[in-house]
Amino acid sequence: MDKKKLGVALVGLGSYSTGQLGPALKSTEHCRLAGVVTGSREKGLAWARDYGFPEASVYGYDTMARIAENRDIDIVYIVTPPGLHAEHSIAAAKTRKHVICEKPMANTVAECDAILAACKEAGVRLSIGYRLHFDPLHEEVRRMARTKEAGAFMKMSGGFAFTMGRKSWRAEKKLAGGGPLMDLGIYVVQEACMAANATPVAVTARERPKKRPDFFVDVEESIEWTLEFADGARCEGFTSYDEGRNDFRAEAKDGWIELRPAFNYGGNRGSTHRGPIEFTAVNQQAVQMDDFALCVKEGRPSRVPGELGRRDLSIVEAIYASAAAGGKRTPIRA
Repeated sequence: MDKKKLGVALVGLGSYSTGQLGPALKSTEHCRLAGVVTGSREKGLAWARDYGFPEASVYGYDTMARIAENRDIDIVYIVTPPGLHAEHSIAAAKTRKHVICEKPMANTVAECDAILAACKEAGVRLSIGYRLHFDPLHEEVRRMARTKEAGAFMKMSGGFAFTMGRKSWRAEKKLAGGGPLMDLGIYVVQEACMAANATPVAVTARERPKKRPDFFVDVEESIEWTLEFADGARCEGFTSYDEGRNDFRAEAKDGWIELRPAFNYGGNRGSTHRGPIEFTAVNQQAVQMDDFALCVKEGRPSRVPGELGRRDLSIVEAIYASAAAGGKRTPIRA
């Protein structure tokens, strides 16, 4: 196998790139940071010094197309707000570099389709930044769901929520696509699909009354939903920017699994009917990026492809549609 580390360019140098992806790229085995795209050249030059890549590999959003000429860059990772994902992912695909798009994939299913089409036309691979698919606790959920060692998980519940203390782009629909459902609730949606080993067929949802309507003008503050699966399994989900919650539980005839906390970058804990889950902690982002680099090198599919991001947006859109219709049962067309 080619031992060369693939070069990654981060598009957007906000808190996630600064606090998670950049540091993770210092410990990856199969990829390295090779460039950045930022609205602040001064910030980009500081990254070049800190991470040891050439100043010529610092791009602005208006010069992103020049990445096509940079042989040191193999993968472009989109880390801007969701409302910009389609624009930036399509621009990245046009450079003929492989693409990782942070979650959620875009604001709408239609934008997801446009990203998928652009990557297909360019002949490049597309992956979604679904870090939890590479976490040992969540891999155990998938394993138990796949083997059905305790039976099929039929009753599931989960929630991810925190109190938003100050307003940010996450409360602006144009940039965020929605409220906590897009940012946090999508993790609960993913986990339900993992535990059911299937895509839900219908949903009923309700948006809770806003406590701070001046703060959350055009996005939800809190929302709850019930996913229905073809085999009769159900998942009760909840997300909010007004309270704290971080858990997931799935129950089968002969056993169960519970993660609490479930969705953090680290420090998650899990147990089953057999007792606490013993596992070796990993840097989720490093493993995720290394896996995609290996997919590119080995020519194998990503376990978190663009189609998975599209599926989750189709579920999110159905949740919003049900809530807007007063909790009407809404089919999911994934």
